Amino acid sequence: MVLTQQRALNINRHFLVPIVGVRILLHKMKRADRRRRPRYRARYSPRVLSHCAFALDPSLDVSQYAHTAWKVSEGFSSGLIRSIAQTADGYLWLGTEFGLLRFDGVRAVPWEPPAGQHLPSSDIRSLQGARDGRLWIGTYSGLASWKDGKLTHYPELDGQIIEALLEDREGTIWVAGWSPSRREDSVRIQSGNIQCYGEDGRFGSGVTPLYEDSGGNLWAGAMNGLWRWKPGPPQLYPMPDPAQRIYALIESDDGGILIAKHSGITKLRNGRAEAYPLPDGLPFPPHRLLRDRNGGLWIGALRDSGLLHIHEGRTDRFAQAEGLSSESVNSLFEDREGNIWVATADGLDRFRDFAIPTFSDQQGFSSRGLLSILAARDGSLWLGASNGLNRWNKGQITVYRNRGQTWRSAASPVSGLTAGRGANSRGTVREITDSGLPEDSVYSIFEDHRGQIWVGTQSRGWPS
Repeated sequence: MVLTQQRALNINRHFLVPIVGVRILLHKMKRADRRRRPRYRARYSPRVLSHCAFALDPSLDVSQYAHTAWKVSEGFSSGLIRSIAQTADGYLWLGTEFGLLRFDGVRAVPWEPPAGQHLPSSDIRSLQGARDGRLWIGTYSGLASWKDGKLTHYPELDGQIIEALLEDREGTIWVAGWSPSRREDSVRIQSGNIQCYGEDGRFGSGVTPLYEDSGGNLWAGAMNGLWRWKPGPPQLYPMPDPAQRIYALIESDDGGILIAKHSGITKLRNGRAEAYPLPDGLPFPPHRLLRDRNGGLWIGALRDSGLLHIHEGRTDRFAQAEGLSSESVNSLFEDREGNIWVATADGLDRFRDFAIPTFSDQQGFSSRGLLSILAARDGSLWLGASNGLNRWNKGQITVYRNRGQTWRSAASPVSGLTAGRGANSRGTVREITDSGLPEDSVYSIFEDHRGQIWVGTQSRGWPS
């Protein structure tokens, strides 16, 4: 395994020793073109091509966002989507097992290289849109980049499976890859422009994910643990279950690093690794991690579990039953507008804000059917339903019920996760059954000049 560092536009060769027949390459290229970014071309979908930075409303659940799904099984693309990137012109790029697609929010168009040129492989494994407008393309058999109509091929990396690409805050591109071949010759790089790491076997048999945290630390997930590569001397942090591959890395709320593996999520903080349990002990095989601009944590499942969203102390899940294109997530990406894109085993999903969000029993209200509604002067919202009186105030829902009547809410636990914000999982719904409400069917609500709330039920009013 080899980890190399290289400056762009001046690629030379020198001999490296392969370790146990498997080479890992961390390849670093300095950005040379610092010209002004081109303006975005508003073609089909200004939501994709806009250069303004926004973010999703962090107070909402996934089910409250506008959701659109494009499915492979319905002809959206010809193969599995493994990676997503956005270039300075605003287009999204989708890396699939059969080639590269350029997506404008409406149509996915297969990208074709200039005549006489080709990518190292049509199997696209990773993508990175750099700040200088260049698109870096990692394939099953090497690395290429595309800018201003020119395709650049890096033959030194031929035969490498490029698993991860990352642009750090200094504009440096880092490339992680490995080769399954057991040949004795590896990459040759000459002159002092390239620096290589890993010929001593320090990374074990492989490195896949890369991540730069808010402090500028570069992290690399290897089979023998987690490496903090820079700044300072590289340091290895062994992980529990060392035989398991590290799938993804992201920063935790308290400044630690979350590590996704098949067995679950581990948190490394202050040099100590500990389990990172999901709410209610939910069984969820993590595969991809994303921290959005508002701090929400998105977790994509390796299989059978869909998407998990942890935000503002709450957790909600979005799966195939709710419209997700597949239960298996391959990639997570946040574009410049703050839209969240999810590549799955059967397509592509987008989540964006509605102009007016919807609240329902999934957020903890007692019923989908409402009989009356009142906006109170203190800013709270009162809703009368067939099975209780609901009050919403700054995200907190209180349900008043008659002590003698028992109802089963739609917010009951489903598939191991509470669908509504029940007090047992999210702490944002509380139920009061000794409120004195004469019965649960609330047909009318009124606020008098003193701010007292009056409720009309089928038999009599409340308070009485």
